[in-house]
Amino acid sequence: MNLHLLDTQAPQFPNPRHAAEEPDGLLAVGGNLAPTTLIDAYRQGIFPWFGDDDPILWWSPATRCVIRPQHYHISKSLLKCLRRHPYQITTDKAFDRVIEACAAPRFELGVAVPGTWITPEMMVAYSALHTMGYAHSVEVWDHDELVGGVYGIASGAVFCGESMFSGVTNSSKIALAYLCKWLATNDFALLDCQIINPHLLSVGAEPMTRHVFLDLLEIHRDQQRQWPSKLDIDW
Repeated sequence: MNLHLLDTQAPQFPNPRHAAEEPDGLLAVGGNLAPTTLIDAYRQGIFPWFGDDDPILWWSPATRCVIRPQHYHISKSLLKCLRRHPYQITTDKAFDRVIEACAAPRFELGVAVPGTWITPEMMVAYSALHTMGYAHSVEVWDHDELVGGVYGIASGAVFCGESMFSGVTNSSKIALAYLCKWLATNDFALLDCQIINPHLLSVGAEPMTRHVFLDLLEIHRDQQRQWPSKLDIDW
């Protein structure tokens, strides 16, 4: 595998269509997490993903998980939860708190699972993108308590979801539901979920080849959309 080494000062990404087969989608190493670098990466369908002890790694997997927002499907059980519990939903009210919660340790059977790809360096970088108007969050509140959320990057009419968290049962699913509903209402073409998982498939996500995804991204990345100040959704 010929892995592309990026310059730390002025990184230039190689063609993402030529990413490695093994490990799937690995494209380049190095560079930096400056806002201009990240914006350039997302516009090309490339995202960073690395651990605390790793160099910066950049990826463009062969199969992408995407949701066409108008095809999002909300389950009957989640719809009942939304109608039964009066959660408050906001956007961009607590971006830094959402990303901090996404970076917090996960627990399995009461034991913390070590490691997170959302490193302190990543948190600073995405906070800068939020300040610039590229990164956004959706928050779920139970009165004054932040109990769930999702964040990601807008690249024109494509929203690149990065991570979500649940402080109570179903709260991340609620955040995703509101995000998809709003994206559909405002004519976003795709929600890029990056990696396939069973829950995403159950709500309408589909696998998409790298080449099809990149073709669609090239069409929609310059179609600018306004982000809302609030999310008024009627379920």
